[in-house]
Amino acid sequence: MIGITKFLGRLRNWLTLRQVQLGLSLRVTVAALLALVFAQLSNLALPLWAVLTAVIVTQMSVGRSIKATADYLAGTLGGALYGGAIAVFVPHDSELALLLVLVVAVAPLALVAAINPSLSVAPITALIVLLVPTMTHASPLSSAIDRVFEVAIGAITGLAVSFFLLPSNAHNLAIDAAARTLEQIAHALGELLEGFAQGLDINALHRIQDGIGQALTHLNAVGVEAERERSAHLTAEPDTGPLLRTLLRLRHDLVMIGRACVVPLPDALQARLRPVLVTIAVSAAAYLRASGAALMARRAPPSPKAMDEALDAYATEIAALRHQGLTRTLPGEAAERFFALGFALEQLRQNFKDLERCVAEWALSTRAGRAVSVRARD
Repeated sequence: MIGITKFLGRLRNWLTLRQVQLGLSLRVTVAALLALVFAQLSNLALPLWAVLTAVIVTQMSVGRSIKATADYLAGTLGGALYGGAIAVFVPHDSELALLLVLVVAVAPLALVAAINPSLSVAPITALIVLLVPTMTHASPLSSAIDRVFEVAIGAITGLAVSFFLLPSNAHNLAIDAAARTLEQIAHALGELLEGFAQGLDINALHRIQDGIGQALTHLNAVGVEAERERSAHLTAEPDTGPLLRTLLRLRHDLVMIGRACVVPLPDALQARLRPVLVTIAVSAAAYLRASGAALMARRAPPSPKAMDEALDAYATEIAALRHQGLTRTLPGEAAERFFALGFALEQLRQNFKDLERCVAEWALSTRAGRAVSVRARD
């Protein structure tokens, strides 16, 4: 009985963590089924292409579905028009002629797709328009028209399902990705600042920076989808640009700190600075994690007081070290790393203020949206 309870608890947690993925799975399944039904009701020659199109354009978010639908329709229409024109106006009665026609049809479209990947379906469509008539004995013109209708039905079905069945807002995905990135930055900051006491291996440094870089790449892609939804007036959420730029600047701060922490500080400075750096690492990590949680909950940003106090304590300690002349005896490279750390921490303070404004903006937009909803109900 206890084992069953634990299993159900783990299953419930897994389902909670995978809500977005489960929603996509349901949307794709429903889109495929509906596309097949509509294709059969429309008496399409090849319902398969309607079903495949519906599956392809049903994406993780509405913004991504809009992009996939526009790209797929554009590529299909261009490929069908060009392939149909080649099939109608260029004779290909023999096998050799058919091979030459395929070259003429595919090569230019493959070049276009290489230049503009959003049109990658164009050469495939041209091939279908050219080859399907050899198997079904239909005319090239009807093959092109059928192909366009098949894709149109699948695309419209997939897009409609993305809009109305458990729609996934790209802004929510962006906030979730931003919160995870803040968690990574918080963890990395602690590791990097610890490097000033014992040094940091180059491979470990690359691992830390690459992980954050990958998270920012994903966040940027989701941000593009979110802005596509804003452009289509599908959401009134804030612009994701300021948040993305703030996280990128925080990553740049980590890069500067990482370059400075490869070699540990001299023992004389470690004894004075390590306790302060530990305090900065703890307070900064707590602030970053609290900011991520505030973004997810769309609430006011946390107080930066602990972080500011830690940075002020560091500045006070640096002033005391310089007054005592302990920084004058530093070797050239050590002095360079020492002052690079101070600059990076000051930049970190400024970027934390930008992060605070971003979190406040998202919280304010949510409260404004709730107020509008209340007035609408009244």
